[in-house]
Amino acid sequence: MHLFYTPDISSEIYTLAEDESKHCTRVLRLQQGDTVYLVDGRGTRYTAIIQDAHQKRCQLQIIDKQLEYGKLPYYVHIAVAPTKNMDRIEWFVEKAVEIGVSAITFLDCEHSERKHLRLDRIEKIAVSAMKQSQKGYLPQLNEMTPYERFIKTCIPEDTFIAHLEDDATKSIRDYYKPNRQHCILIGPEGDFSTAEIAAAYKLGIKPVTLGQSRLRTETAALVACHTLHVLHDIYSPL
Repeated sequence: MHLFYTPDISSEIYTLAEDESKHCTRVLRLQQGDTVYLVDGRGTRYTAIIQDAHQKRCQLQIIDKQLEYGKLPYYVHIAVAPTKNMDRIEWFVEKAVEIGVSAITFLDCEHSERKHLRLDRIEKIAVSAMKQSQKGYLPQLNEMTPYERFIKTCIPEDTFIAHLEDDATKSIRDYYKPNRQHCILIGPEGDFSTAEIAAAYKLGIKPVTLGQSRLRTETAALVACHTLHVLHDIYSPL
């Protein structure tokens, strides 16, 4: 199934951007009359027929649309401090989108080694992963946000902080409740500071462990994402 990302679609006739037109006609070698699919990143998938297989402006006719295509049956928000090496956090974004994630926020923490990132590059990676995994929703991607400002926006009973202190002994499973909007806080390579952990506890955010191994930041974030995916499958009614 050939899937294209078309966030600006608004009518029954749509022209692919030049790069997508080239990919469609020269790489995929699709021709007039072939069927393709479009997603707007907000849950609508369109079925379209190629009317004009032009290499720079491939024109499509929309013939059908499906709402809530690939909608996740759960909500998971990963708030993570980006790593110094951007390749690692980009790897996390790609894999989290493939598995299924609702939102990703990048945290600016006391021990953070990276204070800035290019959200446009992150979005391109997320779009590519969305298309590759045949999803209809692009997760919400939030800019770098100061840690203490972010945690004040969280729902404490549905938010967990994964850190390396001794009091993080319970797993996400011990607190998991179906049909809630869960958020997991993942710290930088130097972990959350004592003050940051205390600030989370003061709001009622609970500590969790992600297992016996000491995980890299991006691995911990992906484990948290996948754990919530599995818990939904186990505990949510069909």
